[in-house]
Amino acid sequence: MSVNFFNPHSKTFYRPIDAALRWCNLIRYEAQIVQAAWSCPEKLATLFPQWPDLHSATEKIYDAVRNGELPYGCLGVSVPRGSYVEPFQLTIRHSDLRHWMQVYYPDQKPGFLFESGRDAHEKVSIGTFLALQADRDVLLRELNTLQHHFQEILQDLQTIGLERDDLKAMVKTHEPLSVRSEITYQNIIGVLVDLFLGHSPAGKPLSVFKSQAAIVDAIIARYSDVPGLSKRTLDEKFAAANRNLRKSK
Repeated sequence: MSVNFFNPHSKTFYRPIDAALRWCNLIRYEAQIVQAAWSCPEKLATLFPQWPDLHSATEKIYDAVRNGELPYGCLGVSVPRGSYVEPFQLTIRHSDLRHWMQVYYPDQKPGFLFESGRDAHEKVSIGTFLALQADRDVLLRELNTLQHHFQEILQDLQTIGLERDDLKAMVKTHEPLSVRSEITYQNIIGVLVDLFLGHSPAGKPLSVFKSQAAIVDAIIARYSDVPGLSKRTLDEKFAAANRNLRKSK
């Protein structure tokens, strides 16, 4: 986006490399520099040793942003200090860059920021103003769309996090029985079976069941719809309970 309201090389906002190459009066090499900076921004000094000031100017701008000296934005829209912005979306408004230069580098007057003679604001036409306003509106809409997508992604992540927590809780709730608990349950089953098949001191049966098989048949007949109560399972559990009970006596 390049609205010429100071001179042909001025913009409403700049990426750090855009500002640095203009500061160093390297606008004629803009395409070459920007292409290299896009792919290898950290290698400017190596790629362009003939322009040592280019790397220095870029670092000065980034340092000012990091230390709160220079306000910045995302794609031309200002963001609060400390907000994270992707490096390739980081931008600095013309007016903020100009003010920063006046304060920290008063001896520097690069032409893309400063214009001799009458105040440049007097030369802003209504067409330029409307163009700037239209650009701002487009950027605001794009920002709102990005924020909406961000909220959707955040909600999805929160949902995934809740589902993960629910699964963890289920796993904890259904942890395998300890050896001690397993022995306790087997003893209870063994004692009940032994009680059903036992006799009183007077020799009378304590229940109507004559054998373990009769108990199994009665359970299956009465609780056939309960999961895990098949004949095979009951026989195995009763046998294990009887063995464990005999060991405990």
